[in-house]
Amino acid sequence: MPDVETLTPDNPLVNAITKVLEKVNDPEIRRPITDLGMVKRIDVGDGGRAEVEVLLTVAGCPMKDTLRRDVTAAVATVPGIETVDVTLGVMSDEQRTALRDNLRGGQTEKEIPFAKADSLTKVIAIASGKGGVGKSSVTVNLAMALAAHGQSVGVLDADIYGHSVPAMLGIADARPTSVEDMIMPVPTADPNTGTSLKVMSIGMLKPRRDQVVAWRGPILDRALHQMLADVFWGDLDFLLLDLPPGTGDVAISVGQKLPNAEVIVVTTPQQAAAEVAERAGTMASMVNQRVIGVVENMSYLQVTCPDCGKQHRYDVFGSGGGEEVAETLSTRVGYDVPLLAQVPLDPQLRSGGDLGKPIVGTDPQQPSARALSELADTLIKRGRGLAGRKLNLQPVAH
Repeated sequence: MPDVETLTPDNPLVNAITKVLEKVNDPEIRRPITDLGMVKRIDVGDGGRAEVEVLLTVAGCPMKDTLRRDVTAAVATVPGIETVDVTLGVMSDEQRTALRDNLRGGQTEKEIPFAKADSLTKVIAIASGKGGVGKSSVTVNLAMALAAHGQSVGVLDADIYGHSVPAMLGIADARPTSVEDMIMPVPTADPNTGTSLKVMSIGMLKPRRDQVVAWRGPILDRALHQMLADVFWGDLDFLLLDLPPGTGDVAISVGQKLPNAEVIVVTTPQQAAAEVAERAGTMASMVNQRVIGVVENMSYLQVTCPDCGKQHRYDVFGSGGGEEVAETLSTRVGYDVPLLAQVPLDPQLRSGGDLGKPIVGTDPQQPSARALSELADTLIKRGRGLAGRKLNLQPVAH
């Protein structure tokens, strides 16, 4: 832990305060503030008055109020402390550089951590053949369901042109914090479940929310690389990527940068959607990514009859599309691609996205929320099969 200036070094309360601050995490980096060199000064005066100076990474840190509250609450638990005064300072350029090097483990080259052979993060790209099938809704609700199961989850909105993930999570106007040339993902907090996500989207990097992104291939590729390599994601159990619909530049770049990423294909039941969804799965296989399954969204509408009181199911968009995509892809890629989930058509699922309050958090007992929660449980329990994976093995001459 970096040295902390103590004006009352012989006071045993200083050591006690230091101990409790070791359990206070920076709300963006999610590591103890003592390990990050953010605690500059601790002083204990007469009458049990504690003064703590904490250094912010940048002056405009969006989470400074949360940090002040957490530090105050932690120090107040120390027996003998009656009042707590927390002062917020700002790191110098040298301190920010030291923090960046600390987070990167001393490594200066910008690598994509999830592309390393020893990465333990399960990277899952959510793809679709066409827009309008609810791919982003599936992504954000699945991410929250995984977090509700105790997983550490990041969400990368890789749909450069149609970035909608921040709005669906209620953080459309949030901006990430930069530490030198490193970006902190925007954290979310769900009051209903107590869970949080780490989120990054090109929409968070635009000067204005209504600004249009008009980029082509090379710039798209660079933007994707920056959001994977320049962002400090920390230790994640899952990273979900919300891909743009279709088989364009971003899908190819993801395959090149994250060859061991796995893909879930989202479709709707009708024939037209199923045919184009098959192309998205085929593209993933072509760039050596494993297609782990299909999610059929808007599968059916379940309505309680006002006359008989029974539940009636209506196949509003037809039926069988998800099964057809799963069967076709299984034949094309040469291994089993199951139908992982059928998510019913639910007005609350749609309205939750519009309001920035995903249904998995607000009403987890709804049929659509339960379907996505069961999908999360399936993904957590499944192993890492080698079928469909590129092993990157080279023959050795003897």
